Amino acid sequence: MKPYEKYSTLFALYIAQSVPMSFFSTVLPIIMRMEKFSLASIGLIQLIKIPWILKFLWAPLVDKNSSSHLHYKRWIIGSEIFYALTIFAIAFFSLKVDFNLIIILMVLAITFSATQDIASDALAIRILKKEQRPFGNSMQSMGNFMGTLLGSGFLLILYAATGWQWVMFALGGFVLIALVPLSLFVRKSGNTEIQDVEAKVSYGDIITFFKQKGMGKRTLLLVVYYSGILGTLSLLKPYLVDLKFDLKQIGFMVGIFGTAWGALGAFLGGFVVRRLGSKLSLRLFAFLNMLVALLFVGVAASPVLWLIYVGLASLWLAYSMSSVVIYTISMEKVRPGKEGTDYSLQIVITHLMGIILAMGCGKLADHIGFFNLFAVEALVALAVFIASFYLYKEEGYKF
Repeated sequence: MKPYEKYSTLFALYIAQSVPMSFFSTVLPIIMRMEKFSLASIGLIQLIKIPWILKFLWAPLVDKNSSSHLHYKRWIIGSEIFYALTIFAIAFFSLKVDFNLIIILMVLAITFSATQDIASDALAIRILKKEQRPFGNSMQSMGNFMGTLLGSGFLLILYAATGWQWVMFALGGFVLIALVPLSLFVRKSGNTEIQDVEAKVSYGDIITFFKQKGMGKRTLLLVVYYSGILGTLSLLKPYLVDLKFDLKQIGFMVGIFGTAWGALGAFLGGFVVRRLGSKLSLRLFAFLNMLVALLFVGVAASPVLWLIYVGLASLWLAYSMSSVVIYTISMEKVRPGKEGTDYSLQIVITHLMGIILAMGCGKLADHIGFFNLFAVEALVALAVFIASFYLYKEEGYKF
């Protein structure tokens, strides 16, 4: 496979994951509120995130008998087809009348999406050569951001113009279209950085993964790396509401402006990691996170419009670049034949900590206010920057 074939395939697969997820988690609550649903009902939307937290439990099943990267292609195609069919099924039910059934179907759809993600990550590890992985992970992060932009922007407009059923048809169709690059380019085995292997995979591999040398420090790094900015990121919308911005302004500032900077940061992050290597990039991005956290202390002290926009651009830029390097170093620590399991375990740690931090920072902000919260985040980011010198001493990728 040529590099552009690999990158376009991965971009399509990752954007296919994020568009429906973005619509269900971001736009659907808005629609439900407009339709006078209770806040308790809207809160049930959070259930769709469960498969992404638990996907490591069935990752060994996806890895089983993975003698070739074509094995993962079959898993991706199967998952995507059932993913699309489930979304199509949702189209035939009424949000008002069949809400509970729709929630069940959405959880099922996201379960297929999470399965596709396991196989896509494993496929990426198999087909990307060592020097291609930074930019390959840029495609992953860019796909997520572009999917968010489409799912929370374009589809909201489409819903207003056409209604529920046609939006579901569009979502399902988009998922199927994303299979085209995979079908065209991933046709035969061979030419991989990691040779095709067949390893015995079992659920015990989840435990033995953490028993490997150096996994204590690596796990701690995954737990804390985003912590200096993730609280700020999770509370952006409430903070902007407190600053008296209206819904349309917030939608543009976060959903379009911020997401666009995130996509740019993901693109640039691949080049930085490729140029500097993963160890230096990890420390550089941790330093950038610290600067961004300090910048938001300044924003809270003097919330002028231009400074807010600088803060938003910097925050999404730092987060997306950090994601690229975390994805890249996570590819280092996978065992041949168990790529889906090992990679999923590492990324699930970051997802779980994101949820915990969002909840914790929300409660903290209620008690101490946004200015003090941003100050605490800055101190945490400084601690993470210092810790990055001790938690990741491996040479990592050098190109």
